[in-house]
Amino acid sequence: MRGSTYIAVMQELTLAVVGIDFPNADGSNRRSEAMMTLPGEPVSLKPEPKNRHDANAIAVIGSRGVQIGYLSAERAPLIGARIGRGEEVSAVFQGLAGACAYIRVRFGGGMPTLPTKAPGSSSIDKPVADDPDGFYPDDDGPEWGA
Repeated sequence: MRGSTYIAVMQELTLAVVGIDFPNADGSNRRSEAMMTLPGEPVSLKPEPKNRHDANAIAVIGSRGVQIGYLSAERAPLIGARIGRGEEVSAVFQGLAGACAYIRVRFGGGMPTLPTKAPGSSSIDKPVADDPDGFYPDDDGPEWGA
């Protein structure tokens, strides 16, 4: 593309879900919901433009209709802008590690794929299933990982 600037748009990425230790307004427990959600299970993203703390807030809702938490404040504006433009988005639960849960998001159709090997690992390394928490960030770096 001579004479023009090309910016690659990430189609699939891992995102942190924060606030899992706060209770939901209805009294349900976010951490319990995250613990019951299996890797690969669908989750939904719900923008909350009237959220009194952050107009860019995006709630993450588990497949049972219980909120797990929110996308991080750093990632929510990017994801919200893409949703607002009408881009097709799907998300699945990826894992739980400490104070955060992680989801895998895909734009442009299709379901996200869960990584099966740790980034930078060779084919002889252990698969993620043998990892105690089952989570690791994307190869693409901190600007796109969790």
